[in-house]
Amino acid sequence: MTRPGFHLAIPVDDLARAREFYGGVLGLPEGRSDTAWVDWNFHGHQVVTHVVPGARTESGRNPVDGHDVPVPHFGLILSVEDFHELADKLRAAGTEFVIEPYQRFAGEPGEQWTMFLHDPAGNALEFKAFRDESQLFAK
Repeated sequence: MTRPGFHLAIPVDDLARAREFYGGVLGLPEGRSDTAWVDWNFHGHQVVTHVVPGARTESGRNPVDGHDVPVPHFGLILSVEDFHELADKLRAAGTEFVIEPYQRFAGEPGEQWTMFLHDPAGNALEFKAFRDESQLFAK
């Protein structure tokens, strides 16, 4: 099944720091850009970092599996192997996690690995990997 791509525009306060994080740490290919924005190939999806001055704040947190999940957030569903590879890469880059990589809902429908972090502008990201991706929406 071919999934449609998504487009997401997010605010950042410094394009150089966004390039270091999205291009350097996450290894995303850079697309078109201008002095106030950069397109990123987010595993086949388009994420655009737009310069918007000012500090970012979370709208809130929501309890999930004993952790306070930052809201809003966005991210990707990876393979388990790619999830652990990214977690190692983020640790090596000195990333401070909001929620350290861990396995949640173990033995339950939707069992998954997850991690939360902020980009340099304060945008929250989640990366996850399902033991069985067919359980993405399992109840």
